[in-house]
Amino acid sequence: MITISKWKCSWSLMATIASIVALVSVVHLFLFPVVPSFDPFSVWQVQDSCGPNNESVDGRTGHDPGNLQPVLDLEHKFPADLHRAVFYRNAPWKAEIGRWLSGCDAVTKEVSVVETISGRSCKNDCSGQGVCNYELGQCRCFHGFSGEGCSERLHLECNYPKSPELPYGRWVVSICSAHCDPTRAMCFCGEGTKYPNRPAAETCGFQLSLPSEIGAPRQVDWAKPDLDIYTTNKSKLGWCNVDPAEGYANKVKFKEECDCKYDCLSGRFCEVPVQCSCINQCSGHGHCRGGFCQCANGWYGTDCSIPSVTSSVREWPRWLRPAQLDVPDNAHLTGKLVDLNAVVKKKRPLIYIYDLPPKFNSLLLEGRHFKFECVNRLYNDNNATIWTDQLYGAQMALYESILASPYRTLNGEEADFFFVPVLDSCIITRADDAPHLSMEQHLGLRSSLTLEFYRKAYDHIVEHYPFWNRSSGRDHLWSFSWDEGACYAPKEIWNSMMVVHWGNTNSKHNHSTTAYWADNWDKISSDRRGKHPCFDPDKDLVLPAWKRPDVNALSTKLWARPLEKRKTLFYFNGNLGPAYLNGRPEALYSMGIRQKLAEEFGSTPNKDGNLGKQHAENVIVSPLRSESYHEDLASSVFCGVMPGDGWSGRMEDSILQGCIPVVIQDGIYLPYENVLNYESFAVRILEDEIPNLIKILQGFNETEIENKLTSVQKIGQRFLYRDSMLLEAERQKTAFGYVEDWAVEFLRLTEDDVVATFVQVLHYKLHNDPWRRQLGSQKKDFGLPQECLMRTS
Repeated sequence: MITISKWKCSWSLMATIASIVALVSVVHLFLFPVVPSFDPFSVWQVQDSCGPNNESVDGRTGHDPGNLQPVLDLEHKFPADLHRAVFYRNAPWKAEIGRWLSGCDAVTKEVSVVETISGRSCKNDCSGQGVCNYELGQCRCFHGFSGEGCSERLHLECNYPKSPELPYGRWVVSICSAHCDPTRAMCFCGEGTKYPNRPAAETCGFQLSLPSEIGAPRQVDWAKPDLDIYTTNKSKLGWCNVDPAEGYANKVKFKEECDCKYDCLSGRFCEVPVQCSCINQCSGHGHCRGGFCQCANGWYGTDCSIPSVTSSVREWPRWLRPAQLDVPDNAHLTGKLVDLNAVVKKKRPLIYIYDLPPKFNSLLLEGRHFKFECVNRLYNDNNATIWTDQLYGAQMALYESILASPYRTLNGEEADFFFVPVLDSCIITRADDAPHLSMEQHLGLRSSLTLEFYRKAYDHIVEHYPFWNRSSGRDHLWSFSWDEGACYAPKEIWNSMMVVHWGNTNSKHNHSTTAYWADNWDKISSDRRGKHPCFDPDKDLVLPAWKRPDVNALSTKLWARPLEKRKTLFYFNGNLGPAYLNGRPEALYSMGIRQKLAEEFGSTPNKDGNLGKQHAENVIVSPLRSESYHEDLASSVFCGVMPGDGWSGRMEDSILQGCIPVVIQDGIYLPYENVLNYESFAVRILEDEIPNLIKILQGFNETEIENKLTSVQKIGQRFLYRDSMLLEAERQKTAFGYVEDWAVEFLRLTEDDVVATFVQVLHYKLHNDPWRRQLGSQKKDFGLPQECLMRTS
């Protein structure tokens, strides 16, 4: 393959150009501007084709020594403050990291990257039941379909095998007494009813008995179907034949336990079709079918964001524009669709995202039985965005942002990092929710089932891609969103960087800390898991959990409330364990930390009517759910951060309302703790020091407190997934022509968010991780002065 600028001047050249123009018109690559100011004829940047051109266009030119900036004296130019922090973009970083970012990340220049636009075909075009990956020539089949060309229809049962005692099998989330859709293992009213596509899931289809005592829930008899849901008698509790208008007008009775558990439907009677939740809502190049993007012709990827050679350049995503196209010189001879190279200007670090088989992501979304599972948004009757409180929604937010990021590349040869998109938040919430996701071989442990998914993803990328072996996977990124993070990571991937919410180094708590037995990883064999800790601060990173956009908190700027308006010295509101009404019954819950805090400072009586031994008026430690939680946080100086079944969202709550976090969890890292300087904005005390908590906090003088509050305010936006929210705001504006209140508030924010912080950390690691020295000289243009490249040469 040669570039256009290297062709020799001749009549044959002119004929060749004419042939290629004909080809380009076939594949819809029109010669027009890819940005408004782009010259129409600069798409291919044809230079003097009668003369030589020795410059490579593959982006692998070394840094030109003649353009080097003077040697950077980072230590003297960016001195640390009294807390040993160096501020960069309003955040207090650990000194070495802050210096490098200030002197190097800040001066990064764009480099030329060759992006390959693929054109491999798939068997039978995936039979209309899947999406073709044009890079590999492989089909990604929809739920219920399989085979090389997605022509094989699977039969996924809703029920386990029946027995005389259990005619519908043992209970499972997908259990169905009505019509089972075998492509998704979902339950509907079925043919013969007025509304055959109305869900009749789980409890809806079975008989209920009266509660054994007042206030107790009714019991479900999973052996007896409730035939009344098919009734046309308006005096009985029907469902499948209930007319919505009559139901809303209370002219007919209906079974309250029946509802719209599945995605894509709204209304009390599931009568309103709405947008389903998909990754990036298919980027405008496909249709979302229950969580799986059905891409338009010429597009592929989990979010339909990758163009093939048959796509139109003007529709390419921003991370591929503006582009200079390079067409192979033999294209006019073959007459076949071929891969095209597009030279794009980008800044590093560059991230390659594997397009994994959908069983690791899209199928888990498409087949989920509860619409709220593992997503951070749904859509109402008007298709307006409903943000959820799903803490595990951070995984989806990060994935979406990287997919749409200017740091994304399709060129694995140029990539600095490789992101492996396995959605464990969906795996765990869906574990054992249908017979085809049984945990029988995993002793009922969701942790074991999830480990197996990650290992199979590893097997796939090792088999189909060349990138893993180059660094033994150390430049690969794996996201683990569940309570104990990467504790259950298979041994094969431990060299990689784990992106988690739970940074347990196992230096103290060296076993599974969850009180929920199904997530316990202690019983997983070391043959599968190895003997690694849950977190290695030298290579891994803790990211914040997802928090639903709070318009009121943002518009009233609760986070900016000054010290004089914060009257509560210390605040914690949450489950305090078995000593309290409705408390978690397990003694292991929170590793006993919350319980110890309550014993000392509880401000609400426990079951025995006792307050904490050191309870005080300006100290609140209560399990009673606050109706003004954010207001309470914003009225406090210090706020408690302690674990639940693993990580909790208390750190994010504190930071986002401007409260100084007080961390009590030994040997367990919190978001960014191995890169940011926590001494600048937080307080850490040992678990054994809990009785001295108030004395420790009272020991800070007003100046120290003011400084910490100021730092908390500066880093607040780094605990928000603003980028993901703005992507949604952009989609809504395109659809409706306006944005909602939450978007207005987020558009006003200008500081770096979670994703920006994540990229900054990756950029630092790219040039400072010791293992990269072993790779030797990398013939890449990094867009940095030599001083910044010193560690990679």
